Amino acid sequence: MTATPAYDPQNIFARILRGELPAHKVYEDDKALAFLDIMPRCPGHTLVIPKAPARNILDITPEDLAYVATIAKKVAIAGMKAFAADGITIQQFNEEAGGQVVFHLHVHVIPRHSGVPMKPPASEMEKPDVLAAHAERLRAALAG
Repeated sequence: MTATPAYDPQNIFARILRGELPAHKVYEDDKALAFLDIMPRCPGHTLVIPKAPARNILDITPEDLAYVATIAKKVAIAGMKAFAADGITIQQFNEEAGGQVVFHLHVHVIPRHSGVPMKPPASEMEKPDVLAAHAERLRAALAG
């Protein structure tokens, strides 16, 4: 087994957390952030990340992982409501061989509709105005 590489504080999600890069935020508190994927596989595709530096499931504390799961559940419930979804896909990848691309732990929360396939990963950048509208729908569902 190979040792897990160190956390890189210059990864794109760390930069979003520091406010160096923009994001369509739907939820934020002192321990987690949820924001829309800019290349969504389905409308409402949200990423939930811990604010603590964690490369993936191999180095995150159990408490931070549990908290991210709690927020992912809130976002999933909001996604069902906001997008009149039939179901939710939850995905979480670890290390390159496991499909991870950005090395800050993140959970994908993807509203789904029966019979509608997901787009391939990282296949199409969504228009900013569409992302803004989707973020507003999710924020409203989280608030209500």
